[in-house]
Amino acid sequence: MSNHKIIPFLFMLCPMLIACLSGCAGTPTINVTPNSTVTPLPPGFVPTYTYQIVKRWPHDTASFTEGLVYADGSLYESDGLNGKSSVRIVDLETGNVKKETDLAAEYFGEGLTILNGKLYQLTWQNQKGFVYDQNSLALLGEFGYTDQGWGLTQDGQSLIMSDGTDTINFLDPQTFKVKKTIQVLDHGTPLVNINELETVKGEIYANIWHTDKIVRIDPADGAILGWIDLSGLRPQATQDDNEAVLNGIAYDAAGDRLFVTGKRWPALFEIRLVEKP
Repeated sequence: MSNHKIIPFLFMLCPMLIACLSGCAGTPTINVTPNSTVTPLPPGFVPTYTYQIVKRWPHDTASFTEGLVYADGSLYESDGLNGKSSVRIVDLETGNVKKETDLAAEYFGEGLTILNGKLYQLTWQNQKGFVYDQNSLALLGEFGYTDQGWGLTQDGQSLIMSDGTDTINFLDPQTFKVKKTIQVLDHGTPLVNINELETVKGEIYANIWHTDKIVRIDPADGAILGWIDLSGLRPQATQDDNEAVLNGIAYDAAGDRLFVTGKRWPALFEIRLVEKP
């Protein structure tokens, strides 16, 4: 074949080859930007998020926050410390306590959640929890559990409880028996000091005690789905108080709003998560 015929022939052949390479044998077509590179994520990669403050709300500095829930336009809060523990309904706008039920001095209030119109509150070392009417805070009953009580949330079917270790227990809300247990490992190492819990879009968010971090946990198997770094959020006024740590997560599902606060903090923050590059 002469040279002047080879060149047109190659131009005709190239589109056919490209079409075959992209479509033959069921191979899907992939659009790739010229000169672009795709960096694969390393095995076991877990994203870290920082935050943007959307709004700052007032918070009672006398509240040693151990549990926090948002429902029906109000915050529900469990306060700790022996002789000062209570469960309360708080006005979000003002931070004022609208209704409160005190615990006996022997109890140290801990995690709190709402399920089917009832409030469930843990105590730290007494192995006893309390059930209240959501609206009146009238005491409806008590329940027992083993180990310590730290954080509490729910998934619509189970009460989900932390005890300060690397395990999270799922309890039947009628019998309070353990239905399921998951273990949380951070690269193979047990993640301890799992504290206040909140269910957010099917995940478990958990404060890690005495840190500025919240971990996002898969409730199916305990896998860590992400970390939220809240460094710098803690108000300056609390810096000299070693126990005024980050603790308190509440989620407004209807408004897609995430609230966080801490023990004796003067503010509750509505935040938006931002993934770190």
